[in-house]
Amino acid sequence: MNSIANNDLAALIDHTLLKPESTRADVESLLREAEELGTYSVCVSPSMLPVDTTVKVATVCGFPSGQHAPSVKAAEAADSVSKGADEVDMVINVGLARAGEFDAVREEIAEVREAAPKPTVLKVIIESAALSDEQIVAVCEAAEQAGADFVKTSTGFHPAGGASEHAVALMRRTVGDRLGVKASGGIRDRAAAEAMVAAGASRLGLSSSRAVLEGGAGGSGY
Repeated sequence: MNSIANNDLAALIDHTLLKPESTRADVESLLREAEELGTYSVCVSPSMLPVDTTVKVATVCGFPSGQHAPSVKAAEAADSVSKGADEVDMVINVGLARAGEFDAVREEIAEVREAAPKPTVLKVIIESAALSDEQIVAVCEAAEQAGADFVKTSTGFHPAGGASEHAVALMRRTVGDRLGVKASGGIRDRAAAEAMVAAGASRLGLSSSRAVLEGGAGGSGY
């Protein structure tokens, strides 16, 4: 038996399509599926905006490498908001975090926050699998100081891997109930999704939402 009701689990999902080969027809299918499943939002590439849907619209910036100038990330975020994005998931410069340059990480997040002010929801992708525990904590603190609304584990594209229960729990302990925690990357089945929620995730990034909600496995597990 599933411990989380389907409707409740669906309400935590950003139904996601960020594959570089995606077409507008693919995105249209994603939108209709999200509405059918009752997911919280869709997450699509900025080039696909605007979209017509009854659910919230999320997009990404600095994706997937994070190695963009902060001004470019900020411009991308502002453009997406102007095209109807309710939420922006930005990728930090992971190299700065690995080098211990957390002030610079905070400053780039703050620049994007200024470009996409509230009520836009700003999620900060930290690539937790590529960071030490100490770096995860420091980056989460920088995100909170910069005014972010969520911290997020992964792009789902990094070779180091995606979300882990350990990282989600550490991120939740760091931000408490002040920020959301989004788990994404490698969540391919119902058990993994529920484990991330139990660890502290308040949002899930999934490409295989139907399979997860139906208790099966499938998709790329973004």
